[in-house]
Amino acid sequence: MPPVAKRPIAKLPVAAAVNLWDFGGMGTVNFSQVSLSNWAAGGQNTVSVLGNANLYANYEQGKSTWNNSLDLTYGLVKLEGKRVQKSDDKLELNLKYGYRASKRWFYTAQMNLKTQLTPTYTITRDTLRSNFFAPASILASLGMDYKPNERLSVFISPFTGKFTVVANQMLADKGAFGVEAARKDAEGNRIPGTGSYLRREFGGYVNVRYKKEVFKNINLQSKLDLFSNYLREPENVDLNWENVINFKVNKVVSASFFAHMIYDDDVKIDVDRSGDDKTDGRGPRLQVKQTLGIGISYKFK
Repeated sequence: MPPVAKRPIAKLPVAAAVNLWDFGGMGTVNFSQVSLSNWAAGGQNTVSVLGNANLYANYEQGKSTWNNSLDLTYGLVKLEGKRVQKSDDKLELNLKYGYRASKRWFYTAQMNLKTQLTPTYTITRDTLRSNFFAPASILASLGMDYKPNERLSVFISPFTGKFTVVANQMLADKGAFGVEAARKDAEGNRIPGTGSYLRREFGGYVNVRYKKEVFKNINLQSKLDLFSNYLREPENVDLNWENVINFKVNKVVSASFFAHMIYDDDVKIDVDRSGDDKTDGRGPRLQVKQTLGIGISYKFK
């Protein structure tokens, strides 16, 4: 009996795997040095280093989006004849989930955490000024996110909880960063361990993110946060505004300018009201920080 011919088995097409996640980031290390020898005008020998890391993980499928970012900054400076000091320290984590409502609007839930990595002391290193989670600022928000293009995002939340954590009891007893200070005894001395480590606020929140290549190899990134506490003096709006301009020289060498402004009515700063160079009070003030550096960078996806 002749063999029966076998019919070839048809192969069904296999759907290509779809990568729903987009990972990437950028790291930068900036160095600076001043070296003087017999310099008539005077000055100090200094060495400083500043590192930045910006990482992201974004997800998109159907109407759902999930945007996660982690920003780390750490800097050290050494002045001649003095100890190494910290010049900058920041950790910021942002998690945002969105569900598309229309072409440009998303229902959105967002959580933002800001703190630092290591302790900060006074110049004499005998007094602690801040530490990891002392303070930490946590924002939890529900609202709408407007995204007209890839450059701009405007998140508007009428329902936002703001929590300031001061996990160090010594700082909490002093009432640092706006928490309630320790109670006092009959003689006016603070009672250790009675300071609050948590300040709760509820209010409205606006978060604006913008990025654009303003000129070739010159990129601007701007982040603006505005918060109004419904429960106490809502007219006093907390402000946090960060601006970074990155200059790309080539694939490795880069330069950056960073400007940061903060205003929080609950955070009191030592002030000199009489102008005699002596601290005579405390009050809210606009806090300003800026850095300029040149160094090496690496971008990956």
